[in-house]
Amino acid sequence: MTALLRYQAALLVRSHRWLPPVIVYAAFLAIGVQTGGPILDAYGYAAAGLLPVAVWLTRVCVTNEPPAARNCAAAAATPGRVHLACVLTAIGGAVLLALLGTAFVALLSDPHSSDHKVAVPVLPATFAGLLTALTCLLPGVATGALCNWPVLRRPGWGVPVGLVAALLLLVLDGSPANAALTGMITGSVHGTVTAPVLPFAAALLVSAGATATACALSARRG
Repeated sequence: MTALLRYQAALLVRSHRWLPPVIVYAAFLAIGVQTGGPILDAYGYAAAGLLPVAVWLTRVCVTNEPPAARNCAAAAATPGRVHLACVLTAIGGAVLLALLGTAFVALLSDPHSSDHKVAVPVLPATFAGLLTALTCLLPGVATGALCNWPVLRRPGWGVPVGLVAALLLLVLDGSPANAALTGMITGSVHGTVTAPVLPFAAALLVSAGATATACALSARRG
């Protein structure tokens, strides 16, 4: 598995297909994270932007190989393991963006409530912000895994379905991402920090289930 991960990571880096989602996320942060803004609001904003970027990055990773190269890798290591390596590579890239986004917010934001009257502890806020980012990127990866091959056989459907699903995950009440973001916004109003542990656990389970489904289908349809 380690060799597959190295191969997929090298393939992603050399393809330069990671540049568009990274540039979009960097622009999203540069526009929306203001110097001196409330720290919890900024963490919520950064995490929300990470969800569609994770969908995009997952699509890049699972569609990066030419069919002939994918067949060779699948023959050597089984289709399911190859697809799992693709999804794990996407998670690794999204986690790296989450860490960079969290550091960016920590450097620029004001550790106070949204009205700038209540002090917010920086370290707990940073932990909650990072956990919120992870809670958003995991459903994004799950969406990317389910909205591309082998689940969707027609490549043209992947982009619109993925975008609609990302939007729904951000706004629907039952979504772990929505729950984590709501907690950050509410915490910013009152100046309290609550780490989204339960939404993160739910997002982790959803992501694991979606990845397992996609890997199982890749073995059948490979």
